[in-house]
Amino acid sequence: MMADFSGLRTKMVDGQVRTTDVTSLPLLDALLSVPREEFVPAARKSLAYIDEDLEIAPGRYLMEPSPFARIVQLAEIQPGDFVLDVGAGTGYSAAVLSKLAGSVVALEQDPMLAAKAQSVLSSLGYDTVAVVEGPLSAGYPAQAPYDVILLEGAVDSIPQALFDQMKDGGRLLAVEGHGNSADVRVYVKHGTSVSARRAFNAAVKPLPGFNSVPTFEF
Repeated sequence: MMADFSGLRTKMVDGQVRTTDVTSLPLLDALLSVPREEFVPAARKSLAYIDEDLEIAPGRYLMEPSPFARIVQLAEIQPGDFVLDVGAGTGYSAAVLSKLAGSVVALEQDPMLAAKAQSVLSSLGYDTVAVVEGPLSAGYPAQAPYDVILLEGAVDSIPQALFDQMKDGGRLLAVEGHGNSADVRVYVKHGTSVSARRAFNAAVKPLPGFNSVPTFEF
């Protein structure tokens, strides 16, 4: 029997997203319209709308819907914004972002995930998303600067390269730390300086390539 994905999508929005203070109507509409099940491995389609991080490749995950939606809402994406989606995976996050922004650069370092993202986004007609390959921690300077940069997983720290790719007035959103002690932080660029504020706790899976290198001390 085929799952009722449209019904599951509505349940996800009503039960997981609206209940965590996500009130942006354009964002709720985006979450209701993007078929999340198309962005997960075939064997996991029935799990596409569960309220936890969903593995899409070894060590790579689709972020749980609630923290993802809360982070996107904090970004205050405007219809003309140019967005960099770091760690785009199979392209789900970029599809949602493309409903809110002018255009999206979906950065992925795993060639198989990038190919899957390209294929699914093209087949579903998300033509304002450009999928690019490269190390996540380097960002994508070729298209910089960006109005919004989102990191699709937890990181130890944010490389200067990403701050350098923000527009004046641009926002960068990231989950910093590990497990339940991790915080969502919002960075805003003012001229050459960047300010930060903590938004909320979120336990999400890590993004590869952002591990702090332990410093050697006597």
